[in-house]
Amino acid sequence: MTTKTVKTIYWIGVALTSLWFGTSGFCELTTNPLVWAITVKLGYPPHFIYILGVAKLLGIAVLLTPNRFLRLKEWVFAGICFDILFAFFSKIAVLGFPATIDAIVAFIMVTVTYLMFRKLYPATYAKPAVL
Repeated sequence: MTTKTVKTIYWIGVALTSLWFGTSGFCELTTNPLVWAITVKLGYPPHFIYILGVAKLLGIAVLLTPNRFLRLKEWVFAGICFDILFAFFSKIAVLGFPATIDAIVAFIMVTVTYLMFRKLYPATYAKPAVL
């Protein structure tokens, strides 16, 4: 796979992830009735929904910043994965399997995006200098 292809897949994934989680975060902060009804039904308290909305929007801002905050982007990807996993297991426990389709699609999308991120920015490790 060429670098250009990897970059294209990565930025398409970042754009889709930003739209998905940016919309979700915005709806959580503006108390959108549909989002709030489902989230409260899953058992999450209102103060947590606000915190989640802020975290999503801050994470999206980091993801959309090119060639910067690489370590922080790792944390954003981790946070998004935790969000998806918690949504999946909460929905499967309360609403049943059909309600988890969006979480499955989001997990696949974010996984492919993260794999392209790792191809673009491979982790390099060096031994510490002995003092």
